[in-house]
Amino acid sequence: MPEFVLVFAVLSLALGGYWAMVIFPKQRAFQHKQKIVRALHVGDEVVTYGGIVGKIIDIDVAAGLSIIEIADGVRIKLLTAALQQVYDPQAIAESAARGSGSSRDQTSSSEEGEKI
Repeated sequence: MPEFVLVFAVLSLALGGYWAMVIFPKQRAFQHKQKIVRALHVGDEVVTYGGIVGKIIDIDVAAGLSIIEIADGVRIKLLTAALQQVYDPQAIAESAARGSGSSRDQTSSSEEGEKI
C-alpha cells in the first residue's frame, strides 16, 4: 500500500509540473492572442502570420473571417485567427534590427575564432 501512495504522489507531481511548464503558458499565449484579435476594428492595418500587411475592410465575427485589402482593389478573405498583430512599422523595424544585430555578433566572433 505505501508503494501505491508513493507512485500516486510522484505521478501527481509530474502531471503538475507538466501543466505548469507546458499547458499553462500555452493557455496564456492563446488568451493573449484572443485579446489582440478581439481588439481589431475595421480600418486597422494588420500583419498576418504569413507576413502580409493590409487594412481590415470587414470582419465577420460569426464566421471567423476577415476581408483584408493588401493593395488598391486587391482584397483577400482570411481567417481572423490568422491576423497576428496591428501593423506598427517602428516596432517591426526595431525587431528586425535586433535580429540582424545578434546574428552579426555571432558571425564576427566565429570569424575571429577562425583567424586565431
